[in-house]
Amino acid sequence: MTPTLKHASVLWDFLGSGRGHEPCELIVVCGSYDLRVCDYACELLKRGVAPHLLFTGNTGNWTKHLWERPEADVFAQRALMLGVPAQRFTLERRATNFAENIAFARALFPDVRRATFLTKPNSIRRVALTLPVQWPELDAWVDAPAFGFPDGVSHLIGVLGLIDEMVGDVHRIKVYPSLGFQVGQEIPEDVQVAWRYLIEQGFDHHLIKGRD
Repeated sequence: MTPTLKHASVLWDFLGSGRGHEPCELIVVCGSYDLRVCDYACELLKRGVAPHLLFTGNTGNWTKHLWERPEADVFAQRALMLGVPAQRFTLERRATNFAENIAFARALFPDVRRATFLTKPNSIRRVALTLPVQWPELDAWVDAPAFGFPDGVSHLIGVLGLIDEMVGDVHRIKVYPSLGFQVGQEIPEDVQVAWRYLIEQGFDHHLIKGRD
């Protein structure tokens, strides 16, 4: 494994830790470019983890170039193809980030007290850090389909695209608490070292502009 992939694996492990799910009232499926998140949501629904799905998402950095429809609609079509009846899911088509995924889910299902959020493996920690800000009273879990780095990376963005995304994810974990978007998170030294190395290698396209 090259030095770049070794450092990227450190970010992958950090960003994807803390995954899990429990029986709950609702599965909130955060839209993205990776339809495996939808597939996993349908699997959990059929296993009885929750009685209902919420597909939430408009378009984002990647999907605005991939699809002409909101992520929620693409995921819903996939769910129908997998045999999930339309009455078992709800669509939310406005959210463009994790804060909105959570806030709009809360607005649509204000009485829910236990929910599992599904996302990509490298987004688990960011969703978990956003939940206490946007839905503090919720008993929540964050989960993702099980695939590894680098072999399991979506072909739609590729390994190099995902490394760029993960560098941006760590930057947001560093910056967003001061903006009130996420709760604070101590970032281990090995993650800091890997993050700086990858930036030096040119993986800086998803960094927050104007922030060190």
